[in-house]
Amino acid sequence: MNDTAIALLGYIGLMIVMLAMLAGLRTGLTLGGKKAANSFSPAGDDVSPFSGRLCRAHANTYEFFPVIGGLMLYGLATGQSGITNGLAMIVLGARVLQSLTHIASTSILMVQVRFFFFLVQFVIAIYWLYLFVQPLMG
Repeated sequence: MNDTAIALLGYIGLMIVMLAMLAGLRTGLTLGGKKAANSFSPAGDDVSPFSGRLCRAHANTYEFFPVIGGLMLYGLATGQSGITNGLAMIVLGARVLQSLTHIASTSILMVQVRFFFFLVQFVIAIYWLYLFVQPLMG
Protein backbone atom coordinates (compact mmCIF):
# COMPACT_ATOMS: atom_id res chain seq x y z
CA MET A 1 0.00 0.00 0.00
CA ASN A 2 1.45 3.38 -0.96
CA ASP A 3 1.35 6.68 0.93
CA THR A 4 -1.61 7.96 -1.07
CA ALA A 5 -3.75 4.96 -0.14
CA ILE A 6 -2.67 5.19 3.51
CA ALA A 7 -3.42 8.92 3.66
CA LEU A 8 -6.79 8.41 2.01
CA LEU A 9 -7.72 5.77 4.58
CA GLY A 10 -6.36 7.98 7.36
CA TYR A 11 -8.50 10.89 6.20
CA ILE A 12 -11.59 8.68 6.12
CA GLY A 13 -10.63 7.26 9.51
CA LEU A 14 -10.42 10.78 10.95
CA MET A 15 -13.94 11.51 9.73
CA ILE A 16 -15.19 8.28 11.32
CA VAL A 17 -13.45 8.99 14.65
CA MET A 18 -15.00 12.47 14.87
CA LEU A 19 -18.41 11.08 13.91
CA ALA A 20 -18.07 8.41 16.60
CA MET A 21 -17.20 11.11 19.14
CA LEU A 22 -20.30 13.07 18.16
CA ALA A 23 -22.47 9.97 18.26
CA GLY A 24 -21.10 8.97 21.66
CA LEU A 25 -21.67 12.42 23.09
CA ARG A 26 -25.20 12.67 21.78
CA THR A 27 -26.09 9.09 22.69
CA GLY A 28 -24.93 9.68 26.25
CA LEU A 29 -27.04 12.82 26.55
CA THR A 30 -30.07 11.08 25.06
CA LEU A 31 -29.81 7.94 27.19
CA GLY A 32 -29.15 10.10 30.25
CA GLY A 33 -32.41 11.91 29.63
CA LYS A 34 -30.71 15.29 29.20
CA LYS A 35 -31.75 15.83 25.56
CA ALA A 36 -34.32 14.34 23.26
CA ALA A 37 -32.86 12.44 20.32
CA ASN A 38 -34.56 14.79 17.87
CA SER A 39 -33.55 18.03 19.58
CA PHE A 40 -29.87 18.37 18.67
CA SER A 41 -28.79 21.36 16.61
CA PRO A 42 -26.70 20.38 13.57
CA ALA A 43 -24.18 23.01 14.68
CA GLY A 44 -23.72 21.23 18.02
CA ASP A 45 -23.52 24.46 19.99
CA ASP A 46 -26.71 23.63 21.87
CA VAL A 47 -24.81 21.00 23.86
CA SER A 48 -21.54 22.75 24.70
CA PRO A 49 -18.84 24.88 23.11
CA PHE A 50 -16.79 21.67 22.71
CA SER A 51 -19.65 19.97 20.88
CA GLY A 52 -19.99 22.96 18.57
CA ARG A 53 -16.28 22.91 17.75
CA LEU A 54 -16.37 19.14 17.19
CA CYS A 55 -19.34 19.46 14.82
CA ARG A 56 -17.60 22.19 12.83
CA ALA A 57 -14.28 20.30 12.74
CA HIS A 58 -16.12 17.24 11.44
CA ALA A 59 -17.97 19.33 8.85
CA ASN A 60 -14.72 20.98 7.71
CA THR A 61 -13.25 17.54 7.17
CA TYR A 62 -15.96 16.30 4.86
CA GLU A 63 -16.35 19.67 3.13
CA PHE A 64 -12.78 19.45 1.82
CA PHE A 65 -12.79 15.69 1.23
CA PRO A 66 -14.05 15.94 -2.39
CA VAL A 67 -10.97 17.99 -3.24
CA ILE A 68 -8.26 16.08 -1.37
CA GLY A 69 -9.94 12.68 -1.53
CA GLY A 70 -10.81 13.21 -5.18
CA LEU A 71 -7.24 14.05 -6.11
CA MET A 72 -5.86 11.07 -4.20
CA LEU A 73 -8.47 8.77 -5.76
CA TYR A 74 -7.67 10.18 -9.20
CA GLY A 75 -4.00 9.44 -8.65
CA LEU A 76 -4.74 5.89 -7.53
CA ALA A 77 -7.29 5.22 -10.29
CA THR A 78 -5.06 6.47 -13.10
CA GLY A 79 -1.85 4.90 -11.84
CA GLN A 80 -0.40 8.33 -11.07
CA SER A 81 -0.16 8.05 -7.30
CA GLY A 82 3.51 8.89 -7.71
CA ILE A 83 2.31 12.48 -7.99
CA THR A 84 0.48 12.36 -4.65
CA ASN A 85 2.66 9.94 -2.67
CA GLY A 86 5.33 12.47 -1.72
CA LEU A 87 2.94 14.87 -0.01
CA ALA A 88 0.02 12.61 0.93
CA MET A 89 1.14 12.08 4.52
CA ILE A 90 1.77 15.81 4.92
CA VAL A 91 -1.80 16.46 3.77
CA LEU A 92 -3.09 13.93 6.29
CA GLY A 93 -0.97 15.40 9.07
CA ALA A 94 -2.14 18.91 8.25
CA ARG A 95 -5.77 17.73 8.26
CA VAL A 96 -5.38 16.00 11.63
CA LEU A 97 -3.67 19.07 13.11
CA GLN A 98 -6.33 21.37 11.64
CA SER A 99 -9.07 19.25 13.21
CA LEU A 100 -7.35 19.01 16.60
CA THR A 101 -6.74 22.76 16.63
CA HIS A 102 -10.38 23.39 15.73
CA ILE A 103 -11.62 21.10 18.49
CA ALA A 104 -9.28 22.66 21.06
CA SER A 105 -10.18 26.33 20.67
CA THR A 106 -11.60 29.09 18.51
CA SER A 107 -9.35 31.83 19.90
CA ILE A 108 -7.88 34.19 17.32
CA LEU A 109 -4.48 32.52 17.56
CA MET A 110 -5.93 29.03 17.16
CA VAL A 111 -8.05 30.11 14.18
CA GLN A 112 -4.89 31.44 12.54
CA VAL A 113 -3.03 28.19 13.30
CA ARG A 114 -5.98 26.21 11.94
CA PHE A 115 -5.97 28.33 8.78
CA PHE A 116 -2.26 27.61 8.29
CA PHE A 117 -2.94 23.85 8.38
CA PHE A 118 -5.80 24.33 5.91
CA LEU A 119 -3.55 26.42 3.66
CA VAL A 120 -0.96 23.63 3.57
CA GLN A 121 -3.64 21.25 2.26
CA PHE A 122 -5.00 23.79 -0.20
CA VAL A 123 -1.60 24.61 -1.70
CA ILE A 124 -0.79 20.90 -2.05
CA ALA A 125 -4.17 20.32 -3.75
CA ILE A 126 -3.42 23.08 -6.26
CA TYR A 127 0.04 21.61 -6.87
CA TRP A 128 -1.35 18.11 -7.41
CA LEU A 129 -4.02 19.43 -9.77
CA TYR A 130 -1.34 21.26 -11.74
CA LEU A 131 0.77 18.10 -12.00
CA PHE A 132 -2.24 16.04 -13.14
CA VAL A 133 -3.36 18.62 -15.72
CA GLN A 134 0.05 19.59 -17.08
CA PRO A 135 0.48 16.51 -19.34
CA LEU A 136 -3.02 17.03 -20.72
CA MET A 137 -2.17 20.54 -21.84
CA GLY A 138 0.53 19.31 -24.17
